[in-house]
Amino acid sequence: MAPRPAATGAAPSEPAAPEPAAPVAGAPVAAPAWPEDPAEFRAAVRDWCGGHVPAEWRRAQTGASEEEFAAFQKDWFQQLRRVGLAVPHWPREWGGGMSVAQQIVLYQELAARDAPRLVLAFVAIHHAASTLLVAGTGEQRRRHLPAILDGEIWVQGFSEPGAGSDLAALRATARREGDGYLVNGQKLWASGAVHADWCLLLARTDPHAPKRRGISYFLLDMRTPGIEVRPIRQATGSSHFCEIFLDDVLIPAANLVGPQDQGWRVAQETLGAERGMTMLELAERLGHVGFRWLAEACARPGPGGRRPIEDALVQDRLASLETEITGLRALCRDLVERHAAGRVGPADASIVKLYYSELLQRTMDFGVEIAGPGGQTVLEKPASSGWESGAWVLDFIGSWEWTIPGGTSEIQRTIIGERGLGLPREPMGD
Repeated sequence: MAPRPAATGAAPSEPAAPEPAAPVAGAPVAAPAWPEDPAEFRAAVRDWCGGHVPAEWRRAQTGASEEEFAAFQKDWFQQLRRVGLAVPHWPREWGGGMSVAQQIVLYQELAARDAPRLVLAFVAIHHAASTLLVAGTGEQRRRHLPAILDGEIWVQGFSEPGAGSDLAALRATARREGDGYLVNGQKLWASGAVHADWCLLLARTDPHAPKRRGISYFLLDMRTPGIEVRPIRQATGSSHFCEIFLDDVLIPAANLVGPQDQGWRVAQETLGAERGMTMLELAERLGHVGFRWLAEACARPGPGGRRPIEDALVQDRLASLETEITGLRALCRDLVERHAAGRVGPADASIVKLYYSELLQRTMDFGVEIAGPGGQTVLEKPASSGWESGAWVLDFIGSWEWTIPGGTSEIQRTIIGERGLGLPREPMGD
């Protein structure tokens, strides 16, 4: 793997990060007051990163066990949480409250300083939080939002065998039983389920209703009897994805989110969390660390002493990728700004998802080509990195995660055509 880029320290004249307020257990945590001016905020975040991003985290997380990975992730989350940088997109009363401009700067600086990703907390702080804030009850928010800040881990229980891209075809059932629901079925591709405390679960409560109208949305305690989690060994050698088997699992009725049989609408809020700032973060990481690894690989002498960057074709391809990445970053910034202003189009999120996923795949493919046969021997990557670690073969294999889940590229193109361009809908088969 390429050497880790050195973090740039902050100048002595830059403003220091604010001191965190002491958290109150079980209560909302107000975020410290960071500078509102974008330039001052950038300097303060850069200063904080210079003193807190672990210098050797990539080396320590390469080959880390599941326990070491989880411990590192929880510690890093709490470091960010204590100074109000973990959930900037949440409302201020729950520990967030940053402006869109501040959030953009934050993710740019974290990417530029090669900070670890919040892999383990991702579903909790984005999907679970957005669902609870939009559709949850007051009690559900009071129970779970402070717990997420304290380290509660969530998994998404949506996809099933035969119900991935066509999510509405799910077959897991939830039958009303007294003061709860008895759930049976199987979930697939549940990222990080082995670490999860709670699950966002979709199950069919009305088998006779049209498939999108008979689904309900639940909060499932993963310690409930009848749950079995099985890790799935992937081509990369890791077991990030899991299966979840549900055998007569009883969920209290109080854990129903939104009205019964209206879970499909609630799920759109969850899926919407993959848009906007989450995509901007990924684009910034690809543009900073990912492209930096690629440029360094092109500048490194090969077996015969010749550097790939001396080849005009390599220069052209590298310049083309840099141009595309610059366009992606601008597109993501535009999306989050228009989302905040309430001006997002029906296909905008699909455009960003399609663009990012296929550009990520092309970038990693080029990295594999540049690394040559020697790159095939790098079979470990830092557990807390993204899809731009510099372990090119693993990154390329992992990049396929983005062109399939959350709606395949084919589905994204259909959404763009029908909802964005107003083209006729595809004819339905028998």
